[in-house]
Amino acid sequence: MAIQTFSSGQTLTAAQMNSLQTNDYNQTVSAKTTSYTLVAGDVGTHVQMTASTATTISVPAATFAAGDSLFLSSQGSGAVTIQAASTAITVNGSSLTLAQYGGGTLRFQSASAATFFKAGGASNPDNLEYLVIAGGGSGNRSTGGGGGAGGYRCSVVGETTGGGGSAESQAIISSGITYTITVGAGGAAPVGTSNGNDGSPSSIAGTGLTTITATGGGAGGASDNGNGRTGGSGGGASRGGTAGAASSPTQGFAGGTGSVSAGFPAGGGGGAGAIGGSGVGTGNGGNGGAGLSSSITGSAVTRAGGGGGGREGGTAGTGGTGGGANGTNSNTQPTAATANTGGGGGGSGRNGGEGTGGAAGKGVVILRHSNTYAQATTLTGGTVTTSGGYIIYTFNDSGTIGWA
Repeated sequence: MAIQTFSSGQTLTAAQMNSLQTNDYNQTVSAKTTSYTLVAGDVGTHVQMTASTATTISVPAATFAAGDSLFLSSQGSGAVTIQAASTAITVNGSSLTLAQYGGGTLRFQSASAATFFKAGGASNPDNLEYLVIAGGGSGNRSTGGGGGAGGYRCSVVGETTGGGGSAESQAIISSGITYTITVGAGGAAPVGTSNGNDGSPSSIAGTGLTTITATGGGAGGASDNGNGRTGGSGGGASRGGTAGAASSPTQGFAGGTGSVSAGFPAGGGGGAGAIGGSGVGTGNGGNGGAGLSSSITGSAVTRAGGGGGGREGGTAGTGGTGGGANGTNSNTQPTAATANTGGGGGGSGRNGGEGTGGAAGKGVVILRHSNTYAQATTLTGGTVTTSGGYIIYTFNDSGTIGWA
């Protein structure tokens, strides 16, 4: 309740006595669902923000006197920013942003100056589990090899990173820093007589953090440029070429080899979980390497499969599980790999330059931490979900994240 004034000899009623004991701090609690500007009647009360989106508490000048104070808190999931309503007042404090379940006392030194003393609440996480997948490499034209999947880096406890490695160490983060999330594009389909395109890297970067980068997938090889390219996972080779290797640190597997036999079956692109299949003699194009499954979002999802190798006539290779695209056995352009899986593009089946390879899938960055910690107060480009005791941030596009 607000501060009350009593006179000497006054007899308090039962209702007044009960009102004085409404909570531990004798404060009236007023819930606000939208941004709010404080008023003089808020002195001695508890202003509680409940919105699920970002809001502000504005502090006006010439409204409060020296010694006045009130309690501010956030119960909603949206970040709450405490700010001066005009240049006629200054509002200071070690942190003027409240995450969910955070709070503190706003105390006035004068009608034109106030300080916010942040109290205990849900603490910010100091580490994050992450899944960082780069864009896949495209398939290639002219009996082309399948594209390699984007590099796959994972720190989820109990899971593996690409290429058969153990889960990496979790990311150590700090309060007050905005981290940049980059989601790499998949390699574009080759045009005309051009060759395939590698995928772009995905990453997490910020002050004090060793940048976590997944390398883009390598493009498949073409009949007149048979080598698959090196990448997070390597691209499949065309006839007589060398399979693309996987990058270091380990993020995926190499592509498959191609054959000089009739139909020139090309190799499949490497996947996060398996090497790309090789084109077999007069048989089929190589299948794309399988991707890996992760339950970082609360459900098991397989990502980062390699693209299937092309073959002129006969049977082309199939895309690896986890978004890899199938190859073709004609000059029809392969269907693009699945977006936000980092899957590799499929190779074309037509020899002689007429065909064109398939586009690769864009990458993805996913972060999570226990829901016993505060939700991020800065978030652009990503979405928030909860599952199994975790707060999860999924970035299908580049953005930023941070904690106050």
